[in-house]
Amino acid sequence: MRRRRRAWWLALALLTALLPAQAAPRVRVLALFPGKALVEVDGRRHVLRAGQTSPEGVRLIEADARRAVLEVGGRRASYTVGGGPVSARYAAPRAVEVRIAPDRAGMYRVPGTINGQPVDFMVDTGATFVSLSGAQAKALGILYRAEGEPAAVRTASGVARAWRLKLDEVQVGGIRLRQVDAVVLEGPGPAHVLLGNSFLGRLHLEREGPVLVLRQR
Repeated sequence: MRRRRRAWWLALALLTALLPAQAAPRVRVLALFPGKALVEVDGRRHVLRAGQTSPEGVRLIEADARRAVLEVGGRRASYTVGGGPVSARYAAPRAVEVRIAPDRAGMYRVPGTINGQPVDFMVDTGATFVSLSGAQAKALGILYRAEGEPAAVRTASGVARAWRLKLDEVQVGGIRLRQVDAVVLEGPGPAHVLLGNSFLGRLHLEREGPVLVLRQR
């Protein structure tokens, strides 16, 4: 009887060893903010607040402008923007900053708000202003025709009709600026709200490898 039990346990152990282990999800932090992070898990992007868990089971414990503490597969580790797990020791930031890693297309995309409404920004140092399409402006409740001044903007497709105005507030992470110049273009483009130099020009920008750092002066 004992021999049968021992043989059964040996067979079970051998079967368990032969079964393929479940691969850990591929996790990358794309942007960091106080108390939340933009995380890519197996190619899917999620904005997680501290205490939230992604559909893939990755949980954000805490985050600031320098690192995020994530729980992956029951293990906690610190992650920097664009990198893998690092030591939990880090230097506290001296200024308000946002760190953004490029996406798979090499673009710097980051969530933020305009007048308190959530938007998906794409950083564009070639854009003079924060730029929106008419549809995006309407979704945000911006009365650009009534409040803006008619203008003409040169785009890759030619000259487009537009309206210039000031946005009450634009925020990315902990960086919040008021009275930001913007243009609203007639038509469907741009696909993403462009975070142009009317916002970026009031910050200090630098690159640390592929990571773009926005720092409030």
